Amino acid sequence: LMNEDIRIHSWPCSYYLDTSKQWISGRLSLTPVAIKFTADKTGELLVNFHLSSISEIKKESSNLIFSSLTILEKNTKHWFSSLQPNRNVVFNILEHFWREQLLSSQGAGAEAAALQSTKGKELTGLLTGSQKRLEDTAKVLHYQGEQFDNIMRGLNKIEGDMDVADRLLTELESPSWWPFSSKLWKAPLETKPKETATVSDSKNQEGIIIRIPVIITHRTDSNVKPGKLTLFASGLEISDCNSQVIHRFESKDVDDIRVHTPYEISVRQRFIGKPDTSYRLLSAKMPEAIPILEMQFSKKIQFLEDALGFLGTRKSPQADLGTSIWQAATGLLGGVVQPSSPAGGREGMDNDQVQLQKQEEISQEEAKELKQV
Repeated sequence: LMNEDIRIHSWPCSYYLDTSKQWISGRLSLTPVAIKFTADKTGELLVNFHLSSISEIKKESSNLIFSSLTILEKNTKHWFSSLQPNRNVVFNILEHFWREQLLSSQGAGAEAAALQSTKGKELTGLLTGSQKRLEDTAKVLHYQGEQFDNIMRGLNKIEGDMDVADRLLTELESPSWWPFSSKLWKAPLETKPKETATVSDSKNQEGIIIRIPVIITHRTDSNVKPGKLTLFASGLEISDCNSQVIHRFESKDVDDIRVHTPYEISVRQRFIGKPDTSYRLLSAKMPEAIPILEMQFSKKIQFLEDALGFLGTRKSPQADLGTSIWQAATGLLGGVVQPSSPAGGREGMDNDQVQLQKQEEISQEEAKELKQV
């Protein structure tokens, strides 16, 4: 079950308090089921209402000048202005979760009505004892399963980090002074995904595992835009509202997936000599996609602190394992680049050893770049 107190996002803004006829500075917060506003000075919770009670979300202007966001909750109209980073970002995210909440609440209401109409209280009373024993057995099995999952997750994280390190080392094998390495070898590889991405929608229709609506942020851009996330057996694809492909990640291209919260993830592909390709995705339907991503990218997925409750474990060993692996790799690389040798050892070296040491000195700059990565 999702924790209803999880804070999905919060934005600095101003709220118009009708009782005192003034604007109050504070933070607007969004949880999976509610919207809240807390004043900065007093820390008082001035706004707190359920998403299902919202009738309308609009972009308006206060005093015909300042851009504002209005939320009609039952018969009360709430005004928010000075939204950061901008009004469009807040509007897109709030509208997304409001619509998803309305869709889910309709199904939940029908389910509740069906439960009220049932008359199985006597039968459930007879089965209480058996249910308690089954719950105790399930808890023991679940705990044992978590232990095995942690072991497998640690091993998969080690293997995934080794795959990434192997790919980065392969890129470093081509000398930095070779003028044709980036033009002749890498250019065809970069154009192929773009060509296949345009036809991937029609080509992989049968291979679609799940498709969900998302709010997309590219790298560190402050602007967000709505779109779709599609998971295939061979990778994942990010597209806009018009089904135009923004980017497609093959399974081998994904270097890591970070689960920030049960509703937000980031996907990244690393490069040497140019910026990483990274997308941050937010969706109310993300809890349905995360188990599939965990199964498909078990070696590369990492649950951060706010997402550990969704994972079901209190401690995430991935970060410690990943840090220790990179530290070990850095130490091993430092030992190779700067080997300890006694004073005056160069004079007694033969030609092969001198040549080998020169090659190691040439690759020192490349080794520094790998350490930074």
